[in-house]
Amino acid sequence: MKTDGGTGISNLAIELPAGGLEQTAAAVFLDRDGVLIEDRGYVSRVEDIVIFPWTGRSLRMLSDTGYKLFVVTNQSGIGRGYYTVEDMDRVNRHIEEVLAGDGVRFERIYFAPEAPDQPSRGRKPSPQFLFDARDEFGIDLKSSYMIGDKLTDIECGWNAGVARSILVRTGYGAEVEKAFRERLRDALVVDDLYAAAVWILGQAGYWRVDGRRAAL
Repeated sequence: MKTDGGTGISNLAIELPAGGLEQTAAAVFLDRDGVLIEDRGYVSRVEDIVIFPWTGRSLRMLSDTGYKLFVVTNQSGIGRGYYTVEDMDRVNRHIEEVLAGDGVRFERIYFAPEAPDQPSRGRKPSPQFLFDARDEFGIDLKSSYMIGDKLTDIECGWNAGVARSILVRTGYGAEVEKAFRERLRDALVVDDLYAAAVWILGQAGYWRVDGRRAAL
């Protein structure tokens, strides 16, 4: 497993606002490739995984403040015959093991193995996996967020009725932003997962003091 260099992330102090926050079963739904790890095209081997240096800390910030974390990923490489479910499971387990070192745990990793031309229950932009999380874990989708680097991620969040769909510029995000500016008018666009986490915590009423701001 490869890792990038220094994170370049300054210290962030998180405090509850006066009176605390209302406790809700809120979640953050995350695409995998391009959001948590570099999108290297059908990642199927542990040695090809590059976890972004800010991923662990960003997710820990969210989970420490009460958000449940879910991965929702299209894995069409399985349907195309490029790799197997077992290959994908090994990749996912390794990501989980590395992030566990940062105190991060996913409630569930949902995946759609079908190719784009195959019938699929959950392939994004279908919101089905978010509905599954709602029903199984009692998630309030209206208080939850979807983070991804593709238009299908953003549309998945919209279709599920989440509070906000957030496009990150990592992975394919920068290209998607340029190609679909009008379509993305109702989405939030930020540089990366860390910026998304900071923005979400700001919306929830937490203080952020590191000076880094998400672009509205």
